[in-house]
Amino acid sequence: MIGRALFGAAAALTMVGVTAAPALADSTRDQQWYLTDLKIAEAHKITKGAGVIVALIDSGVDPKHPDLAGALLPGLDTTESNLAGREGTEDTDGHGTGMAGIIAGRGHGAGAGVLGIAPAAKILPIATGGTGFQSSSFMTKAVDFAIKQHAGVINMSFGGADDDTVHDAIRKAQAADIVLVAAAGNDNSIGNTAGQYPGRYPEVLAVGAYGKDRKIASISITGPHVDLVAPGDQIMSTSIFDRGYEVSGGTSDATAMVSGAAALLRAKYPDMSAAEVVHRLTATADDAGPAGRDDTYGNGLLDVVKALTADVAPLPAAGASAAPSDDAAQAAPPAASDSDDLPEPVGVLVPALIVAGVVLLIGVVVVVFMMRRRRSG
Repeated sequence: MIGRALFGAAAALTMVGVTAAPALADSTRDQQWYLTDLKIAEAHKITKGAGVIVALIDSGVDPKHPDLAGALLPGLDTTESNLAGREGTEDTDGHGTGMAGIIAGRGHGAGAGVLGIAPAAKILPIATGGTGFQSSSFMTKAVDFAIKQHAGVINMSFGGADDDTVHDAIRKAQAADIVLVAAAGNDNSIGNTAGQYPGRYPEVLAVGAYGKDRKIASISITGPHVDLVAPGDQIMSTSIFDRGYEVSGGTSDATAMVSGAAALLRAKYPDMSAAEVVHRLTATADDAGPAGRDDTYGNGLLDVVKALTADVAPLPAAGASAAPSDDAAQAAPPAASDSDDLPEPVGVLVPALIVAGVVLLIGVVVVVFMMRRRRSG
């Protein structure tokens, strides 16, 4: 099944995930292969994301799941449905509960249950309701609420067509210095178009998915919009079914991984801007595929520990570039030392001095001539 749900009969947006069979509780942590792949135990020695709020725009989150105890803040239901007033805590689909577990699952007991990438972060659930996205105006409400609640990260594990209302909300969130993370999209084998926005917007960090072999997942859409890839195949997380667990996959899950990593960065570097957080995530990624950035892996595979610890060059100032382009070099005026023309002040001064010199010389000649006449007379 591509996507856990398609919200609304005419909806342009869909959650991008693939669900497999439920898992047994006592083997949950062992099946979280991505914790080892991302060296999360080492990362958690540095920070667990305390003090950071991750806004989760999704299907809602089940607050009674044992692994999410203490992880949820009062949220918002953006729809005009009978779920209004439930504060994002009604999830009839399960997608949002799964993403919450990946981002900030706390587990339970002695190493049991799902452990999130940022288990000390808080989830701000912003639910679209059981009947789904009624219109793109949900995004305006969601972003306004996230800004009001001081969210540091917004997770958008959904996607669809380009939409002006959604893009305007994205720009507003960017202006509020929020890290914006979205799914690159899943290949639904029907035109390769599922879920490419808001991931395609330049303000958003678009995330693709890779599997246990560290190769790009077959379902993950590739293209110039991909910024980073993260684990997104055979992902164990929290489920609404019997408040247990299930294995899923897709760029939704990979997006939640990166949102958790962004929360860790915002906790360690509280004065770092959202743009700098994104820069650090992409600059420290493990290169894969062809050397440098490519359309399959983007800047590479997420490296949480390196993002937290590496000495990263600062983000270039807006509008600045390391070297002028060929066009710019051709258009630039030549340096003064290479020019045959004198600078304007010098071009005026030299002729004036020449004229003054000629006048002075004439005066001297006249004076000498007059003195000789006097002597001869």
